[in-house]
Amino acid sequence: MDLDASERFSLISDNLAEILDPQIIENILAEKRNPRVYWGTATTGRPHTGYYVPALKIAQLLAAGCEVVVLLADIHGFLDNLKAPLELVDSRAAWYRWVITAILESVGVSIEKLHFVLGTSYQKSADYVMDVYRLSSLISEHDAKRAGAEIVKKSENAPLSGLLYPILQVLDEEHLHVDAQLGGIDQRKLFIAAKEWLPKIGYRQRAHLINPMIAGLRGAKMSSSEPDKNTYPEPSDSKIDLLDSPEDISKKIRKAVAVPKVTDENGVLALAEFILLPAAALKGRKEFRVERKDGSEPLIYTNIQQMHDDYRNDVLTPQMLKPAVSAALSSLMEPIRAAYQASDEWQQLTLKAYPPPEKKKAKIKDKGTLFPGKQVGGDVGS
Repeated sequence: MDLDASERFSLISDNLAEILDPQIIENILAEKRNPRVYWGTATTGRPHTGYYVPALKIAQLLAAGCEVVVLLADIHGFLDNLKAPLELVDSRAAWYRWVITAILESVGVSIEKLHFVLGTSYQKSADYVMDVYRLSSLISEHDAKRAGAEIVKKSENAPLSGLLYPILQVLDEEHLHVDAQLGGIDQRKLFIAAKEWLPKIGYRQRAHLINPMIAGLRGAKMSSSEPDKNTYPEPSDSKIDLLDSPEDISKKIRKAVAVPKVTDENGVLALAEFILLPAAALKGRKEFRVERKDGSEPLIYTNIQQMHDDYRNDVLTPQMLKPAVSAALSSLMEPIRAAYQASDEWQQLTLKAYPPPEKKKAKIKDKGTLFPGKQVGGDVGS
């Protein structure tokens, strides 16, 4: 079924936290053209369930007739305080392509409509490098730090690469030939900078589609770069790895922070709001079911406001919500686990992209010569 301009814009803007310069998109739709949008991800730590948020938005963009470019930002990953060591960059970029493809397929998105682009395929070209120099000559250190404040890891005596990171991301809009960029609300300062910086070197402004950020299971934002709590490969309890088993998913959600009657920074509710309900809508039946232990009729939700109201009124309790979210999330992720288990190539790539750390050799403690049982050469006083 063909959609008119208003219906297409409704799909493009659905579930977004904000759109900067929406008129850019509206004008393209009025001309009956297809907006070209890019979403970039630095190939650093292992992706988690939070990646469903941009994946679901990408699905809607495709349904609205947009061209979508997925940038596997390998150079960005290296620049971001060495989150991706140079020798692992290629393998991690390939790993991201595998997992992003699996996410999109798990929600029914055809990957034939997508373009995957590797950052190194154009970011080392003469034109791109010259634009980096041009923009660097016009942007102050203060402005570069401000633009990258929420996305580049902070540290004392940070490397210069942190200042280059936002410059590269802004230039990607021009060199990927897009009309808009999709990103999280943590990138808003960078998007504002892009509006100001690109015209300085003669390039046009782009629109920016801003996704909400999903709370982690401890309430804070999920991060693929967060250090693992224990040894590899077990991820932190604040996020759910896309290859976690149903048992691991259930265990992490049971331990999640979900204060009764409180909906703010509730990571369990966030999974239903930003992943499970939108994914169900893509599959043609937008509902979320919560079984009740007393045998009465299940609670069936078709929008998040109903869930929030019941949760605040203690009709929906954490003890009811957590098992329902665990079951629904495990079902949604099953195609990803199945694709991984069926692919020897993907499994081998995992070892290259995220090699287990070398075990430290136990040091043999020198106890000296006077501890009991030590054989001393020669008799005392001889």
